[in-house]
Amino acid sequence: MSERSITPFRIAIPDRDLDDLRERLRRTRWPEREPVDDWSQGIPLEYVEARLNTFPQFRTELDGLGIHFLHVRSHEPDALPLIITHGWPGSIVEFHKVIGPLTDPAAHGGDPADAFHVVCPSLPGYAWSDKPSRTGWGGGRIASAWAELMGRLGYDRYAAQGGDWGALVTSYLGQQDVDHVAGIHLNMVIALPDPATMDDLTEREQSAIASFEYYDRWDSGYSKEQSTRPQTLGYGLLDSPAGQCAWIIEKFWAWTDCDGDPANVLTRDEMLDNVMLYWVPGTGASSARLYWQSFRDFNADPITVPTGCSIFPREIFRPSRRWAEKRFTDLRYWNELDKGGHFAAFEQPETFVNELRACFRPLR
Repeated sequence: MSERSITPFRIAIPDRDLDDLRERLRRTRWPEREPVDDWSQGIPLEYVEARLNTFPQFRTELDGLGIHFLHVRSHEPDALPLIITHGWPGSIVEFHKVIGPLTDPAAHGGDPADAFHVVCPSLPGYAWSDKPSRTGWGGGRIASAWAELMGRLGYDRYAAQGGDWGALVTSYLGQQDVDHVAGIHLNMVIALPDPATMDDLTEREQSAIASFEYYDRWDSGYSKEQSTRPQTLGYGLLDSPAGQCAWIIEKFWAWTDCDGDPANVLTRDEMLDNVMLYWVPGTGASSARLYWQSFRDFNADPITVPTGCSIFPREIFRPSRRWAEKRFTDLRYWNELDKGGHFAAFEQPETFVNELRACFRPLR
């Protein structure tokens, strides 16, 4: 098989893995109840393969690493190719509700002229992409691999979208592949506060800084651990399904616009499907290593390709437009939404689709 070949892929979980999961759950040693009266999760685990195999999946080798991805072509002849990248603790499951409307707008009450061909890869070390055995797979290298993937699929001109680590990879695509990237869209905008504005902050910017300070003090423990000791953390996540589930579900509580309960915006099956994409392939450690690598490789250079940004109110980082314009020098689209959080496509799929359509419509 050629290293450039693309082979169909289907998720098939051996019964022994599910039997092992059930046995581990039966033997879980639960901690005592927390001494507070706020949110806590229950963790009943079910899993349905058919839901994860809804869309065509493939694997191919990029820069020596096997990469798993969804590829759904639109039947509209002028559809714009679009590569969408997830982050942590997300997965391709985040995008299951938006792929249909993006690829076939007419069937979902939209304009056929807004159609996309959708490519949705699993990051290296996530789901059924290979786990890197050496260092070096940070956001920049992933972006280079994604550019190669789009070329291999026959897409000479394409758009890119991302949130969380996907926003980092998408931003790097906007730096590296300017001859082929029609534009990028971000729902987590990686742009630092502009020092020149510190004496003239708007109320919105003051709120953004307060949110970042809260995150740094109270909400970033996972990041500190994953960016410094991912291997140590991995022993627990790989061994305990309850631990892996709690590690992820807590972030659905913290980062969705859910009024205190993630079940208000995501079903239990949706959340558990996402958790299973960490448990079954055993990616607790390999996914965490992306923090270790990318925090060492961060590149804040300007991005010159046309850029669109959708700012959801419960996003972790919410820079102002004037801060974003310092890095994204061709900012074409900016919208601040009144509902939604970090997992925009997952929790507000209709809004997410409308944002992508509005952003990329002038760039087709």
